[in-house]
Amino acid sequence: MEPRVSLITLGVEDVARAAAFYAAMGWRRVDSPEGIVVFDLLGQALGLYPRADLARDMGVAPETLGTGAMTLAYNLRDKAEVAEVLDAARAAGARVLREAHDVFWGGHIGYFADPEGHVWEVAHNPFSPLSAEGAFRWEGYG
Repeated sequence: MEPRVSLITLGVEDVARAAAFYAAMGWRRVDSPEGIVVFDLLGQALGLYPRADLARDMGVAPETLGTGAMTLAYNLRDKAEVAEVLDAARAAGARVLREAHDVFWGGHIGYFADPEGHVWEVAHNPFSPLSAEGAFRWEGYG
């Protein structure tokens, strides 16, 4: 198996509300089949799919599909951008879980939950500079 993530699918109760949130964050929606909303990301895509349909596809009960037990990370080029992204998320309808702050390993992070409860870490990692296009690699592109 090649090491990559191609599509991140979030199971949501209200697809329209979730789509409006990510559109308000400035993400570009692309054409997609009926019943799923897709946003183009750098080298992958984010899909929004009804939670009940996702559970049915997996063969599990919808109540077994929780949120918040993992984070999706959004890395930035500069420390000051962390607070800016948290403010934009709040304005778009997110709940900020923790404001921007320095962390023990030398980075600067904050957290928000989208309107469906999916948790995002917003981070500046000074040890992993982004590529010119904004791609992240653990060891950086510096």
